[in-house]
Amino acid sequence: MLIFKNPLSILKYFFVGCVLISSFQSCDDEPVDPVTIVDTDDDGVPDSTDNCPNDFNPNQEDSDNDGIGDACEDNPTLTPLYPCENGMAGPYSCNDYDLMGYIPLDELAEPGAEGNDSWGWTDPTTNKEYALVCSTQGTAFVDMTDPTAPILLGKLATANPGSSGNKWRDVKVYNDYAFIVSEASGHGMQIFDLTRLRNVANPPENFTADAHFTEFGSAHNIVINEISGYAYIVGSDMNSGGPLFINIQNPTSPINEGNFPGYSHDAQVVTYNGPDPDYAGQEILIGSNANEVVIANVTDKSNPVNISTVTYNNIGYVHQGWFTEDMKYFLLGDETDELGFGNDTRTIVFDFSDLDNPTLHMNYNGPTTAIDHNGYVKGNDYYQASYTAGVRIIDISGVSSSTMNETGYFDTYPENDNTSFRGAWNVYPYFPSGNIIISDINRGLFIVRKSGT
Repeated sequence: MLIFKNPLSILKYFFVGCVLISSFQSCDDEPVDPVTIVDTDDDGVPDSTDNCPNDFNPNQEDSDNDGIGDACEDNPTLTPLYPCENGMAGPYSCNDYDLMGYIPLDELAEPGAEGNDSWGWTDPTTNKEYALVCSTQGTAFVDMTDPTAPILLGKLATANPGSSGNKWRDVKVYNDYAFIVSEASGHGMQIFDLTRLRNVANPPENFTADAHFTEFGSAHNIVINEISGYAYIVGSDMNSGGPLFINIQNPTSPINEGNFPGYSHDAQVVTYNGPDPDYAGQEILIGSNANEVVIANVTDKSNPVNISTVTYNNIGYVHQGWFTEDMKYFLLGDETDELGFGNDTRTIVFDFSDLDNPTLHMNYNGPTTAIDHNGYVKGNDYYQASYTAGVRIIDISGVSSSTMNETGYFDTYPENDNTSFRGAWNVYPYFPSGNIIISDINRGLFIVRKSGT
C-alpha cells in the first residue's frame, strides 16, 4: 500500500525513465511489492529520512547539526542579533534579555507612520510563530519562526485610509483569525484569516480583509475571551464608549449581542476560575475605565450586571490591567500618574479574592520615571511595556506578601527614560518558544528572548 498524506509528497517519488503506476509494476512490467511511504507530519519528507518526523520541518533545518531538526529541539541553538552583554545589546540597554531580531518601522509601514499595538499567533498546524504589528497605517504580518531572520509576509492597510491624524490600532486573535479595530472614523473591525500566512509565495504581499464588520465605526481597543468566543469593543463611537458584546464564534460573521454602560478604555474578560466561588464559570469583565476599575458579570449578554468598582489614590488615567494566573490579584497601570504626580513607574495591585469587595493590596514602583502602558502576566512574570524604558520584566511570585522585583528588561528607546509617550507601546510574551515581541512607536518590531534560553 502506498501512502502519501501530503499530495505534494507524490512529486518527490518517481523513477527516471519509467512511471510509478497504481499496479506497482516496474519499468519492464515485472510485478513489484507495494511500497509504504509514511509522512506523519505532512511536510513532504518521509519519516524514514525526516530529521523531525513528528513536527512540520519541510526544509530540514538543523541549526546545531546534531541530526535533530530544529522543530524537534526543545532549545535550538540560535545566535542573537545582539546578545545582552555588560548591560548592552548593541545600542540598547538590557538586563538578561537578548535582541534576537528586528524589523524597522519603515519596512512595516510607509514613511510617517507610528507603531502601536501588537499581538501574536502560533499556527496550531505548523507551530510557526507570527507577529501581528500595528501602525497608524495598517497591520503588518511577520513570520518570526526563526527569530533571528524574521520575514515580513505582508500588510493589511487601514480600512479608512482617508482618516487624518494619528489613529491608533489594536489587534487580537481568536480561532486563527485576527480582529483589528482603529480610532480612524468609520473603520469598523477588519477580520483576517491567519492561515493564509502559510502560503505566501512572494512576500511582502498587500492583503485584503476576509470580512469587515461595520456596526460600529471607530474604537480604541478590542478584547477577546478565547474561551467564550466573544470580542469586546471598548472606547468606540457607540454606547458612549462602553463595551460592545460581539459574538465571533463564526469569525467572519460577527453578531452584536449587547453592551455595557460606561466608557471603557481597555479591559480583560475571562471565564472566571478564581478564588471567589460566587462567580465560578461566569464571564467576568474587568474594565479600566479612565477614572475607576469596574468589575462586571457579562455572562448574560442581554443583562450584564455591575459587580463592583474600585479606585485608588492619585488617579491619573486608569489605563490597562491584567489578572495574575490564579485570578486573585489584578495588576493595573495608570498611564498619566507619572506625569501628574511625579512618581516613578507605578503598578497598582488589587486583591480580587472577593469580586464584590475588591481592595487595594500594594503599589509597586519601578526604577525609572517612564510611563507604563500595557502589561501582561505569564506565570510568575509581569511583562510591562513602559514607553521610554522599554519592556520591564517583574517577578510577581511574592505578590501575596507584597513583594515585586524587577528581574530583567530590554530598552527599545535608548535616548532616555523620560516621562513621555515614546518607545515601547506593547509586549506579547505568550509564544511557546520563549520569544517575546515588542512593538515600538518609533522603531518598529523587536524580538527578544531571555538570555541562555
